[in-house]
Amino acid sequence: MAGPADQSDSGSGSALRAVFEQLRSAHTLSLTLSSPLCLAVIALDRYLSVQHPAAESYSYDLTVTDGRWRIKCQLADNLSQWVRTSSLRCGAGVLVSQLSIVHDETRLSHSYVRIDSIHSVVELPERFLSMKDVGSIPEWCQDHVTRSDGPLQLSRKYYLPLWINDDPYGSVWIPYSPPPDVVIDVSRITLLEDLEAFFHSSRRPLPLLVRILHRSRIRYYGKPGQNIDFPFQVYCEVADQSGVMSMVVWNDLCPEWFNRLTVGSVLYLQQYSLKHSYQNRSRPHIRTLSLMTFRSIEISLNPRSPASVVTVIPPKSVQPQWSLPDVPYNFATRSEVDSMNNNQACDIIGLVTYVGRVERIRSKEKTGPEKFWAYRWVHAVDGTTDSPFILEIFSSSQPEIFNNICPMTYLVCTQMRVCQTGCSVYLTSSTETQLFITGCHKKQPYVNEPKVKAFIQWTKTLKDSVMLRRTAVGGHYCYPPAPPTFTPTTNSNNEPITAVADLKGELESLQYREHRRVAVQGYVAAVQYHTWPPRPETPLSELQEGVSVRVVRDTGAANPPSTVEEMTLTQREMDSTSPDSDITVSPKRRRVQTGSRGVHRQYFTRSKMQSNRQAGLTSHEEEGEERRDEGELESEESEVEGEHTSVRQSPVGKEIVQTLQVPDVQQAASPPTALWESRVWPSVKQQVTDHFCCGRLDQESVPEKFHFDDREVLLHHLNLSPARWTPDLTSHTHTPVACTGYFTLTILGLNQTAAVDVLFVPVVSPDDPRAAGVPHTQHDNSLLSCISTGRLCVQPDGSCPTPGSLMSSAPQLESERVVCIVDLCLLGERRVEMICSKLYGTTDICQPDGTQ
Repeated sequence: MAGPADQSDSGSGSALRAVFEQLRSAHTLSLTLSSPLCLAVIALDRYLSVQHPAAESYSYDLTVTDGRWRIKCQLADNLSQWVRTSSLRCGAGVLVSQLSIVHDETRLSHSYVRIDSIHSVVELPERFLSMKDVGSIPEWCQDHVTRSDGPLQLSRKYYLPLWINDDPYGSVWIPYSPPPDVVIDVSRITLLEDLEAFFHSSRRPLPLLVRILHRSRIRYYGKPGQNIDFPFQVYCEVADQSGVMSMVVWNDLCPEWFNRLTVGSVLYLQQYSLKHSYQNRSRPHIRTLSLMTFRSIEISLNPRSPASVVTVIPPKSVQPQWSLPDVPYNFATRSEVDSMNNNQACDIIGLVTYVGRVERIRSKEKTGPEKFWAYRWVHAVDGTTDSPFILEIFSSSQPEIFNNICPMTYLVCTQMRVCQTGCSVYLTSSTETQLFITGCHKKQPYVNEPKVKAFIQWTKTLKDSVMLRRTAVGGHYCYPPAPPTFTPTTNSNNEPITAVADLKGELESLQYREHRRVAVQGYVAAVQYHTWPPRPETPLSELQEGVSVRVVRDTGAANPPSTVEEMTLTQREMDSTSPDSDITVSPKRRRVQTGSRGVHRQYFTRSKMQSNRQAGLTSHEEEGEERRDEGELESEESEVEGEHTSVRQSPVGKEIVQTLQVPDVQQAASPPTALWESRVWPSVKQQVTDHFCCGRLDQESVPEKFHFDDREVLLHHLNLSPARWTPDLTSHTHTPVACTGYFTLTILGLNQTAAVDVLFVPVVSPDDPRAAGVPHTQHDNSLLSCISTGRLCVQPDGSCPTPGSLMSSAPQLESERVVCIVDLCLLGERRVEMICSKLYGTTDICQPDGTQ
């Protein structure tokens, strides 16, 4: 074994280079470091796994640096969970404890380094924070030519985006460029209406001259073991004077042409193929064109057999005598949307007032590798009514636009679909939706639409300072609101009921920024109210100490710590903590060492505690064992760190203490200002074996005011964790929007063996983005009414009810059987958001047969 301290690189002073020199000269292909090497993660790249069948659907390449050299390494497949949960991310430090060299035996002179074991993920030491341009750090190469723009496994030709599959990513995707001047022969072309005759004959079809009316997002259909270099597909709807037909761009042509096949472009197509049309797919709504739509066949553009020839005609060269139809639009104002039919398509333009964080939902496709869709919620106004457009926008394969939507920008969304659910109306994007923001509108085909011109005239009457006060970003947001009554079904209106104990599986399977909604039933056992932001009652020095959560582990293959382990506590531990959270403030910050092998997860349950007591281990002895373990860990820590770092993940041995860092006062938990417990909870909680605790309200769960000066930083936090590190981004001041406090609800399962703590953040002001599109019905401001409706009602004197008055009605919850709708989201860095979006009382719960 060797460690960085023993290795000196002649003249370079680079521990990274020294380690790889030793690895290359070692007799074995693997090197285990006695002292882990601290490196900064500057890039993460994902690609489809090569193995078939693959244990993991995707593999990852990791670019790391010690500040002097950088190198791209493959991450061992058994470590990919670190990335999927964003425990390992760009801009973090990683302590590497084992590496190996992998040779590609099917190629000459190709090998690469693989990271086989990660000790832990840490905060970056100060020496890395001074780096400004990580791209200028020289790359360490071995005896092969490094592929800086492609996977280390050469059988894969491309990288995928880090979190989804439907965005163009990497240098293989040719960027847009204005089409050059061309000369084409239009004397021998055919029309779309004549293609049916060519399809049923052996004649090669003549060239086509068409305009793109709509373009779909990218579809990725790659699978492990598949022998296709670029398994991508894009649909376009093209038209000429005779009608409209689908055109499919296949495989290698997608990276080459996708960014250049923009809506409105005119194409001259040669050597294309004709195939039966695939009927089971979405299609854009084209109702404003008086043209026939041909759906029996479609045009296929292939990279070979035959290789299609595509020519984009410059706009100035398009001739009127070609009689190509204009791009059709169907712009609707906000005042018109309420009267539109469900699933009707429309285009909208508005001034953005709210932008939510990007979240992911799991695709329901049963075949192929695991897939996620990325989406965000956006509000936009157009002046025709006080209500905003509520927009659910999915990634449209336009990352440069999707990731830059921010308040005060003019947003155009095409091919949106109307969604009518009860009293709620919102628009959701479709496969063919295209997005345009300020800076992209010039020369777009819609600029002369009457409703677009009317919107521009309205914006000239606005004052930026007034509109800016109405803006907000981020926070927990979910729309539409749950229906007024709960019926246990499996359709989209209600969620199937999940047993409280089964939340363990739900939480363990969550991936980074994945949103999932579950319904649990039981009884409200306790309610706590906390002010927010927390009042600085505790000294800052004390708040900055670590907070510990007790878990049980056995050493095994290295894995990131499970969030569920941190959220599941024994009752003894909960009793010893402050009454408002699941955490214990430690007297000092602890840094702990983890083994190079992985962990076997296990709950620290009540039965486990009883077995310890039966073995003669008293609570005082247990605490003594804890102190001895902590002392051993602290002594080991001194061997790990040669500089100031803070360990984020630390699985060690059979029993360890994990350390979470409290970075600032706003994230510190404050004691509850009001507390209620049911009569049975003090005795029943002794029988609870699993208690899932969410802790304090996370800053990321609260919407904040938008400031132009913080635009780049805010977008960085709202978007998904990037695949490249940007060192120069700084922090900003979080200015919450109308959040004065929140409730912690303890839901006890019907069998009284499991409980879960969820947070309820009431809407207290119309400035809260969650207030939009929700009926403002009056209620009695009882606690049950507030949680059921999600909001507080303003009293006649204009004030909101006090926490004390709300909690005075809490006894109404005694023995009340409830169904709680919980929104789950893994925010990253082991932070799980568990928000109660609605609570159904007994009278609001319907049986499957319709009875209550």
